[in-house]
Amino acid sequence: MELGLIGLGKMGGFMRERIRRAGHTVVGYDTNPDLSDVPNLAGLVGKLSAPRAVWVMVPAGKVTQDVVDVLGDLLEPGDLIVDGGNSRWTDDMEHEKALAAKGIGFVDCGVSGGVWGLDNGYALMCGGTAGAGHYAKMVHNGIEYAIMQAYAEGFELMQATEVVRNVPDTMNSWREGTVIRSWLLDLLCAALKDDPKLKGVRGYAEDSGEGRWTVEAGIEHAVALPAITAALFARFISRQDDSPTMKAVSAMRHEFGGHAVRVEGGEPTPTGTTDTHLSR
Repeated sequence: MELGLIGLGKMGGFMRERIRRAGHTVVGYDTNPDLSDVPNLAGLVGKLSAPRAVWVMVPAGKVTQDVVDVLGDLLEPGDLIVDGGNSRWTDDMEHEKALAAKGIGFVDCGVSGGVWGLDNGYALMCGGTAGAGHYAKMVHNGIEYAIMQAYAEGFELMQATEVVRNVPDTMNSWREGTVIRSWLLDLLCAALKDDPKLKGVRGYAEDSGEGRWTVEAGIEHAVALPAITAALFARFISRQDDSPTMKAVSAMRHEFGGHAVRVEGGEPTPTGTTDTHLSR
């Protein structure tokens, strides 16, 4: 395989090294001449055989736009650009349309794995014409900054769009190689395995007291606990309507601690028992 790789920072540089270790040819370009294999983008394109594949790992926004614009003029019909950066998914879709008019392919491929990817490999979330990967990458990147509540909100967002056709499989793919893999994600995927849309679970999260007491202790000692406080208030909100987000939270709490779950059309499932909708 022959690949052009633009952007040789911490992730891009390690990606180049990992691909080379696998026996493939990588021509890398970076604005830092000490890292670059070629002096400019034209030199990179000139080193590749048609049909060319060029992977872009640069900051989102104007930098990515400038690189895509230049490559759009340098590449030929039948070539391919892969955006592996954190571009906004709507920008990716616009890039795809603009390049298609020139006969150049475009794939949005979010990359997760951080600096550990050199040894552990990377999780890739690819989206093309179907667009599912665009949404999956967007939700994944948002989840990197939170934990259980964000998994649940990501589940609800992907359920709400018609673009992601298989939400459980998408979330399951995040369990290997990504920086958001965790036991909580494993538990949510386990809950989704038997009930993909959590139809058998009410979006009602019980308040067992620990969150309340933790927030009270934070107030007493003047320690800010915004994430824990928000999670506690989210439980209160869950009692007002039946949201998909709180269904996911409720399912995860049942999986990790056997917490009571309110089943559709029934009473709470007692703590320590397993409801048939949530059995693994």
